[in-house]
Amino acid sequence: MEIRIDRDGDIDSWKEVTLIYNSALKQISTKLEILNDEFQHVHRYNPIEHIKSRIKTPESIVKKLKKHGYESTINNMIRYVNDIAGIRVICSFASDIYQIAEMISNQSDIKVISVKDYIVNPKASGYKSYHMLVTVPVYLSDRIADTKVEIQIRTVAMDFWASLEHKIHYKFEGNAPEHIKDELVECAQMVSDLDARMLALNEEIQHIEQQELEEYSE
Repeated sequence: MEIRIDRDGDIDSWKEVTLIYNSALKQISTKLEILNDEFQHVHRYNPIEHIKSRIKTPESIVKKLKKHGYESTINNMIRYVNDIAGIRVICSFASDIYQIAEMISNQSDIKVISVKDYIVNPKASGYKSYHMLVTVPVYLSDRIADTKVEIQIRTVAMDFWASLEHKIHYKFEGNAPEHIKDELVECAQMVSDLDARMLALNEEIQHIEQQELEEYSE
Protein backbone atom coordinates (compact mmCIF):
# COMPACT_ATOMS: atom_id res chain seq x y z
CA MET A 1 0.00 0.00 0.00
CA GLU A 2 1.32 3.41 -0.93
CA ILE A 3 -0.36 6.78 -1.02
CA ARG A 4 1.66 9.41 -2.87
CA ILE A 5 1.85 12.76 -1.10
CA ASP A 6 1.04 15.94 -3.03
CA ARG A 7 3.15 18.65 -1.43
CA ASP A 8 1.25 21.43 -3.17
CA GLY A 9 -2.06 20.47 -1.53
CA ASP A 10 -3.58 21.92 1.63
CA ILE A 11 -3.30 18.54 3.29
CA ASP A 12 0.09 17.03 2.60
CA SER A 13 0.53 14.03 4.89
CA TRP A 14 -1.34 10.99 6.09
CA LYS A 15 -0.91 12.15 9.70
CA GLU A 16 -2.65 15.42 8.89
CA VAL A 17 -5.41 13.56 7.04
CA THR A 18 -6.13 11.33 10.05
CA LEU A 19 -5.99 14.33 12.40
CA ILE A 20 -8.60 16.24 10.40
CA TYR A 21 -10.93 13.30 9.79
CA ASN A 22 -10.70 12.14 13.41
CA SER A 23 -11.54 15.67 14.51
CA ALA A 24 -14.58 15.65 12.22
CA LEU A 25 -15.75 12.35 13.74
CA LYS A 26 -15.35 13.75 17.25
CA GLN A 27 -17.46 16.77 16.37
CA ILE A 28 -20.27 14.69 14.86
CA SER A 29 -20.17 12.21 17.77
CA THR A 30 -20.36 15.00 20.34
CA LYS A 31 -23.27 16.63 18.52
CA LEU A 32 -25.15 13.34 18.44
CA GLU A 33 -24.55 12.70 22.14
CA ILE A 34 -25.84 16.18 23.02
CA LEU A 35 -28.91 15.73 20.81
CA ASN A 36 -29.58 12.36 22.40
CA ASP A 37 -29.31 13.89 25.90
CA GLU A 38 -31.66 16.70 24.89
CA PHE A 39 -34.16 14.20 23.46
CA GLN A 40 -34.08 12.31 26.75
CA HIS A 41 -34.68 15.54 28.66
CA VAL A 42 -37.62 16.65 26.51
CA HIS A 43 -39.25 13.33 25.59
CA ARG A 44 -37.91 10.98 28.30
CA TYR A 45 -36.59 8.70 25.58
CA ASN A 46 -33.19 8.04 23.96
CA PRO A 47 -33.42 7.44 20.19
CA ILE A 48 -29.72 6.50 19.91
CA GLU A 49 -28.60 3.13 21.30
CA HIS A 50 -24.92 3.58 20.46
CA ILE A 51 -22.50 5.19 18.03
CA LYS A 52 -19.59 3.62 16.14
CA SER A 53 -16.95 5.56 14.22
CA ARG A 54 -13.95 4.66 12.10
CA ILE A 55 -11.33 6.01 9.70
CA LYS A 56 -10.99 3.99 6.49
CA THR A 57 -7.66 2.16 6.30
CA PRO A 58 -5.05 3.30 3.75
CA GLU A 59 -5.37 -0.12 2.07
CA SER A 60 -9.12 0.30 1.60
CA ILE A 61 -8.69 3.84 0.30
CA VAL A 62 -6.09 2.78 -2.27
CA LYS A 63 -8.29 -0.12 -3.37
CA LYS A 64 -11.24 2.22 -3.87
CA LEU A 65 -9.17 4.76 -5.83
CA LYS A 66 -7.76 2.04 -8.11
CA LYS A 67 -11.25 0.63 -8.67
CA HIS A 68 -12.34 3.99 -10.09
CA GLY A 69 -9.12 4.60 -12.03
CA TYR A 70 -7.54 7.27 -9.84
CA GLU A 71 -3.93 7.61 -8.68
CA SER A 72 -3.28 6.95 -5.02
CA THR A 73 -2.62 10.54 -3.90
CA ILE A 74 -3.71 12.55 -0.89
CA ASN A 75 -5.62 15.01 -3.08
CA ASN A 76 -7.50 12.21 -4.86
CA MET A 77 -8.37 10.65 -1.51
CA ILE A 78 -9.99 13.82 -0.27
CA ARG A 79 -11.72 14.58 -3.55
CA TYR A 80 -13.03 11.18 -4.60
CA VAL A 81 -13.35 9.02 -1.45
CA ASN A 82 -16.41 10.17 0.49
CA ASP A 83 -16.30 7.63 3.32
CA ILE A 84 -12.79 8.11 4.72
CA ALA A 85 -14.50 9.16 7.95
CA GLY A 86 -17.53 7.07 8.77
CA ILE A 87 -19.93 7.12 11.69
CA ARG A 88 -22.70 4.62 12.33
CA VAL A 89 -25.67 5.54 14.49
CA ILE A 90 -27.62 2.58 15.88
CA CYS A 91 -31.16 3.13 17.13
CA SER A 92 -33.98 0.97 18.47
CA PHE A 93 -36.79 1.65 16.03
CA ALA A 94 -37.14 2.52 12.34
CA SER A 95 -38.98 5.74 13.20
CA ASP A 96 -35.91 6.91 15.15
CA ILE A 97 -33.84 6.88 11.95
CA TYR A 98 -35.66 9.79 10.35
CA GLN A 99 -35.80 11.76 13.61
CA ILE A 100 -32.03 11.46 13.98
CA ALA A 101 -31.48 12.40 10.32
CA GLU A 102 -33.65 15.49 10.78
CA MET A 103 -31.77 16.51 13.93
CA ILE A 104 -28.46 16.23 12.07
CA SER A 105 -29.79 18.22 9.10
CA ASN A 106 -30.96 21.00 11.41
CA GLN A 107 -27.44 21.66 12.75
CA SER A 108 -26.38 25.02 11.32
CA ASP A 109 -22.72 24.08 10.79
CA ILE A 110 -23.42 20.70 9.15
CA LYS A 111 -24.00 20.73 5.40
CA VAL A 112 -25.84 17.75 3.92
CA ILE A 113 -24.26 16.87 0.55
CA SER A 114 -26.37 13.84 -0.36
CA VAL A 115 -28.76 11.27 1.08
CA LYS A 116 -29.29 7.63 0.13
CA ASP A 117 -32.37 6.04 1.67
CA TYR A 118 -31.84 2.28 1.49
CA ILE A 119 -34.80 1.77 3.84
CA VAL A 120 -37.37 3.00 1.34
CA ASN A 121 -35.27 1.55 -1.50
CA PRO A 122 -33.30 -1.45 -0.18
CA LYS A 123 -30.39 -2.89 -2.16
CA ALA A 124 -30.97 -6.13 -4.07
CA SER A 125 -29.10 -8.00 -1.32
CA GLY A 126 -31.68 -6.84 1.23
CA TYR A 127 -29.39 -4.21 2.76
CA LYS A 128 -31.23 -1.43 4.60
CA SER A 129 -29.76 1.72 6.09
CA TYR A 130 -30.04 5.50 5.81
CA HIS A 131 -26.88 7.16 4.50
CA MET A 132 -26.01 10.84 4.75
CA LEU A 133 -22.90 12.45 3.30
CA VAL A 134 -22.21 15.67 5.20
CA THR A 135 -19.42 18.18 5.71
CA VAL A 136 -18.47 19.60 9.08
CA PRO A 137 -15.97 22.44 9.66
CA VAL A 138 -12.78 21.43 11.48
CA TYR A 139 -11.18 24.51 13.04
CA LEU A 140 -7.40 24.35 12.79
CA SER A 141 -4.91 26.99 13.98
CA ASP A 142 -4.46 28.48 10.49
CA ARG A 143 -7.63 27.55 8.58
CA ILE A 144 -11.03 25.87 8.56
CA ALA A 145 -11.19 22.50 6.80
CA ASP A 146 -14.68 21.50 5.65
CA THR A 147 -14.46 17.74 6.05
CA LYS A 148 -16.68 15.01 4.61
CA VAL A 149 -18.20 12.41 6.91
CA GLU A 150 -20.49 9.55 5.90
CA ILE A 151 -23.23 8.92 8.46
CA GLN A 152 -25.11 5.61 8.42
CA ILE A 153 -28.26 5.37 10.54
CA ARG A 154 -29.92 2.01 11.12
CA THR A 155 -31.74 -0.08 13.71
CA VAL A 156 -30.08 -2.72 15.88
CA ALA A 157 -31.67 -5.44 13.73
CA MET A 158 -30.49 -3.83 10.48
CA ASP A 159 -26.98 -3.51 11.91
CA PHE A 160 -26.91 -7.18 12.91
CA TRP A 161 -27.90 -8.20 9.38
CA ALA A 162 -25.40 -5.81 7.76
CA SER A 163 -22.54 -7.13 9.92
CA LEU A 164 -23.19 -10.69 8.77
CA GLU A 165 -23.60 -9.62 5.13
CA HIS A 166 -20.26 -7.76 5.34
CA LYS A 167 -18.47 -10.85 6.68
CA ILE A 168 -19.97 -13.03 3.93
CA HIS A 169 -19.04 -10.49 1.23
CA TYR A 170 -15.36 -10.52 2.24
CA LYS A 171 -15.29 -14.25 2.90
CA PHE A 172 -16.37 -14.99 -0.69
CA GLU A 173 -14.87 -11.78 -2.18
CA GLY A 174 -18.28 -10.69 -3.43
CA ASN A 175 -19.14 -14.05 -5.03
CA ALA A 176 -21.09 -15.88 -2.36
CA PRO A 177 -23.03 -19.02 -3.37
CA GLU A 178 -26.56 -18.32 -4.59
CA HIS A 179 -28.24 -20.19 -1.74
CA ILE A 180 -26.41 -17.97 0.79
CA LYS A 181 -27.46 -14.84 -1.10
CA ASP A 182 -31.06 -16.08 -1.15
CA GLU A 183 -30.94 -16.84 2.57
CA LEU A 184 -29.62 -13.33 3.26
CA VAL A 185 -32.49 -11.79 1.33
CA GLU A 186 -34.98 -13.86 3.35
CA CYS A 187 -33.27 -12.83 6.59
CA ALA A 188 -33.47 -9.18 5.51
CA GLN A 189 -37.24 -9.55 5.16
CA MET A 190 -37.42 -11.14 8.59
CA VAL A 191 -35.43 -8.21 10.01
CA SER A 192 -37.83 -5.78 8.32
CA ASP A 193 -40.83 -7.61 9.78
CA LEU A 194 -39.23 -7.67 13.23
CA ASP A 195 -38.53 -3.92 13.09
CA ALA A 196 -42.16 -3.25 12.13
CA ARG A 197 -43.53 -5.44 14.95
CA MET A 198 -41.19 -3.92 17.54
CA LEU A 199 -42.16 -0.40 16.42
CA ALA A 200 -45.88 -1.25 16.68
CA LEU A 201 -45.35 -2.75 20.14
CA ASN A 202 -43.44 0.32 21.30
CA GLU A 203 -46.16 2.65 20.00
CA GLU A 204 -48.80 0.63 21.86
CA ILE A 205 -46.80 0.88 25.09
CA GLN A 206 -46.41 4.64 24.64
CA HIS A 207 -50.15 4.96 24.04
CA ILE A 208 -50.91 3.06 27.27
CA GLU A 209 -48.43 5.21 29.19
CA GLN A 210 -50.05 8.38 27.84
CA GLN A 211 -53.52 7.17 28.83
CA GLU A 212 -52.30 6.36 32.36
CA LEU A 213 -50.70 9.79 32.63
CA GLU A 214 -53.92 11.51 31.54
CA GLU A 215 -56.01 9.48 34.01
CA TYR A 216 -53.57 10.28 36.81
CA SER A 217 -53.67 14.02 36.06
CA GLU A 218 -57.49 14.19 36.11
